[in-house]
Amino acid sequence: MDHIAAKVFILDKLKRELSANLTYHGLHHTLDVYDITKELCNIEAVTPKDSILLETAALFHDSGFTINNKEHELLGCQIARLELPKFGYTDEAIEQICGMIMATKIPQNPQNHLEAILCDADLDYLGRDDFYSIGATLYEELKAYNVLQNEEAWNRLQVSFLEKHTFFTSTSIERRTLKKVAYLTELRELVESYEKK
Repeated sequence: MDHIAAKVFILDKLKRELSANLTYHGLHHTLDVYDITKELCNIEAVTPKDSILLETAALFHDSGFTINNKEHELLGCQIARLELPKFGYTDEAIEQICGMIMATKIPQNPQNHLEAILCDADLDYLGRDDFYSIGATLYEELKAYNVLQNEEAWNRLQVSFLEKHTFFTSTSIERRTLKKVAYLTELRELVESYEKK
């Protein structure tokens, strides 16, 4: 598996083909998920071979956005199945990668440790200091695609999302849950203030 060449290929594709409207799901998000995935592989003692599969899945997980913002996980798997054989990935490895990509579909549903790691890396920001600044980019993206109209709808969506979300790996549970719960509390208070108006 020439994962370095696969990385060069997919980052170039994302850079060229992602829409400027993807203020959240841009190249920066893929690179963030990739970095967190590498970190989690290290802490969670993932084997070198599985780490390569996970890192590849992280790089390809939102590549479907180059085609369409609907069903992008399925489209990302199509891209992986088409392109990864050129870099020496076996069918078995590609199916594992596609399993990881599909696990990130909301609501996340990982079936094994590797899928759990990618799910946690994908939503790592929910328990980080940059929660509000990253959230703002998602709000802009959802407005650009007419999914949301205003900040009140966004904050209600965030409360609902955070209430349902869970981290899966012991590392992410330990280092991200407290902050995530604090954000949920703040946002619940904000949403309650709408009721009082």
